[in-house]
Amino acid sequence: MLAREILRAVRRIEIRTRRLVEDSLAGGYHSVFKGRGMEFSEVREYQFGDDVRTIDWNVTSRLGHPFVKKYVEERELTVVLVVDVSGSQRFGSAPRLKGEMTAELCALLAFSASRNNDRVGLILFTDRVEKFVPPRKGRRHVLRVIREVLYHRPQGRGTDIGGALEVLGKVVRRRAVVFLVSDFLGAGYEGPLRIANRVHDLVALSIQDAREHEIPPVGLVALEDAETGEVCVVDTLPARLRDRFRAAAAARLAARRSLLRRLGIDAVELSTDVPYDVPLIRFFERRARLAH
Repeated sequence: MLAREILRAVRRIEIRTRRLVEDSLAGGYHSVFKGRGMEFSEVREYQFGDDVRTIDWNVTSRLGHPFVKKYVEERELTVVLVVDVSGSQRFGSAPRLKGEMTAELCALLAFSASRNNDRVGLILFTDRVEKFVPPRKGRRHVLRVIREVLYHRPQGRGTDIGGALEVLGKVVRRRAVVFLVSDFLGAGYEGPLRIANRVHDLVALSIQDAREHEIPPVGLVALEDAETGEVCVVDTLPARLRDRFRAAAAARLAARRSLLRRLGIDAVELSTDVPYDVPLIRFFERRARLAH
């Protein structure tokens, strides 16, 4: 794809997501993801009702009447998008693929972070880590992050969430807000997930497609595993087969929910056939309520 076409596509995503950021998400993002702590700002004269623990005794003794230290929130955060670009991201029965929804979601989060003057980084992974973009500030950097999510050509097809989180631990040492964006079709990632959640503020964004949970009765269908390339022909008419497929999908979903709940990881479930802004806004509102 020509560079000009890539820029146009990135610009379209920026336009689509900007209003959502400005109207709905930026405030929620700011209230939910706090800075690293409080930093000293200035001293001022003591006023009735001030916490006596904030009195600056050196200044007070020097000037002869009480002064208190004033602190402000140290706002700047590091936000890291850990994004699944495996073969299954190229699937979608709705008007858009899972990967396309992932790109818009990442744009939304990156612009929300940038609007709050936070740094944004990116890890793209399949069955290996394919790209690491160190956290930086600014609109130009955010546009680069979106471009990487949209147009990176993966070398692998599988999904190794654990490997991606292990790399995260090596390249991002300080506490960060980490959005793990995946369909969670991998396995064996509980240990790295637990460690990452202990170090960082980890949020799991699960992107699914309706056809991954239910097959319509349309007769013989050739199904390909997007991550292994394996193809099999399935007769979708028997109700028993469709019931087994539905039950297996429900079991995977229940297992993932149980794991995230047990580890205390916030999760947002998204589907390609439903607008992603509403679940995200509800997540911010719910988390803001819990924080207060």
